[in-house]
Amino acid sequence: MLILMMSFTVALSIILVIVYHLTNYLSYTNSSEKMTPFECGFDPLSKMRSPFSTRFFLLVVLFLIFDVEIALLFPVLSMFSSNVSTYMSFALILFIFILLFGMFHEWNEGALDWFST
Repeated sequence: MLILMMSFTVALSIILVIVYHLTNYLSYTNSSEKMTPFECGFDPLSKMRSPFSTRFFLLVVLFLIFDVEIALLFPVLSMFSSNVSTYMSFALILFIFILLFGMFHEWNEGALDWFST
């Protein structure tokens, strides 16, 4: 079994190195795609210190906060396979309540609305 895993790892490494060397030297003649504005809305040909949307920045920060909080819920799935105490269940319900309260507060404040009415 170990020899099979090692041979697979070596074969995959060799294939990836070959693919990298074959695609590394391709020349892209059409560079018009590189000159288009990219994901966050900045124009790459404009001044570097131009102001950006604070709504975009706020939405990114809120996404990161809620994304980390959701990632903290993943270990809870393994907790349900074992015996769950009432203290752990209460802590989970409290954490989810705080998470939902924060989301509803941001929704009520209008931070999640991209277009203001």
